[in-house]
Amino acid sequence: MFLSLLVVTFVIAVCVCVIVSKLFSQPIDVILERLVASDIAFAWTKYLKFAIYVVGISGGVRIYSLEEFLRAPSENFTPPVLTTERWVLEIYRTIIESLQSIAWMLLVFFIFALIAYVIVRAFELRSRKNDP
Repeated sequence: MFLSLLVVTFVIAVCVCVIVSKLFSQPIDVILERLVASDIAFAWTKYLKFAIYVVGISGGVRIYSLEEFLRAPSENFTPPVLTTERWVLEIYRTIIESLQSIAWMLLVFFIFALIAYVIVRAFELRSRKNDP
């Protein structure tokens, strides 16, 4: 059962990443093309999509939490049982934690992109003032 849970959480995390990557593909492309040259923007877009997958999967498939199913029982510990309720909870956790991890990564990206946009815009306004 543990292996099934691991595979299911991985597949769900990948699906969440695919959906988020598709949803944010256009905004990321537009922002990067505005901030950097188009040939570099293409590479950065690819990198950000890769980062969405890495962050989403690592956030959604919580290995440290799944290890609890493998620990040997002792006086102070009883491994969790994979009931239907537990499956639903693990699937829900996978979706939420994948989304949460991706949201933090995209928030950091958009904050830095906003700062870069303000800097680029300031230089453009300054160059317009200096041109006769």
